[in-house]
Amino acid sequence: MKIGYLGPPGTYCQEAMEVFCQKKEYYKPVQFPSIYDALNAVCCRSVDHVVVPIENSIEGSVNATLDFLAENTELKIKGEIILPISHTLVIKSDTNIQDIELILSHPQALAQCSKYLHERFRGIMTRVALSTAEAAREVAESEGKWAAVANSRVTDIYNLKIADANIQDGLNNVTRFIVVSLEDNKRTGKDKTSIVFSAEDKPGSLYRILDIFNLWDINLTKIESRPAKNELGKYIFFVDFEGHRNEQDIKDALTMVNRKTSIFRIIGSYPCLN
Repeated sequence: MKIGYLGPPGTYCQEAMEVFCQKKEYYKPVQFPSIYDALNAVCCRSVDHVVVPIENSIEGSVNATLDFLAENTELKIKGEIILPISHTLVIKSDTNIQDIELILSHPQALAQCSKYLHERFRGIMTRVALSTAEAAREVAESEGKWAAVANSRVTDIYNLKIADANIQDGLNNVTRFIVVSLEDNKRTGKDKTSIVFSAEDKPGSLYRILDIFNLWDINLTKIESRPAKNELGKYIFFVDFEGHRNEQDIKDALTMVNRKTSIFRIIGSYPCLN
């Protein structure tokens, strides 16, 4: 079984992938340079599953993941991993923290540490990288006095040292990762379902759709909007709720939702971890 993740080695995504694979006897990890490349690999059937981030407790949703799921109808969410995130500031062994000239990381990691970076490194430039581990790799290969916000495990991989630890702005910094495949999961009894839809451009359209879940006593756990990308002011909506798509009440509710939407798709049903 080939399982992809956002690389290079040392990312939080790799750590989440390892958690997902704990009970698997054999799997082959495959790293990808971006979320797009990872998800596209499933579409092309070059891997069986990929693990990618979808939301963070501090910075919210990962838009690259949501947008790809919205545009590629064959993909399904098969599972989720909830991973506590503790960011570290890493530098080369011959660099002192007071001499740092540039700080690199993934945009989500930089945002999750924005207060710390502003207060501790006021005036120091930041630069985005494709992943936290890619930022660490760039620091290791650079000739400047650079630093990266990354997982502490990168220190062993790229021969770096920790300059400061636990630098995230919130004490409860958690990222939700999803396992994406071409099939979702069987019913377990404690499940979650994700859907995406667009509402008609009429007063009360979204309310009438969401009220369907209330009528069937279905608990919504998340609702998120994203631009439809075809017209200003048009949106699509991502909704997570408790229950499996094969439960009769869920089937009935989703039948009604489908009738009231112009775009509707079930992204997957999978075991619920919270």
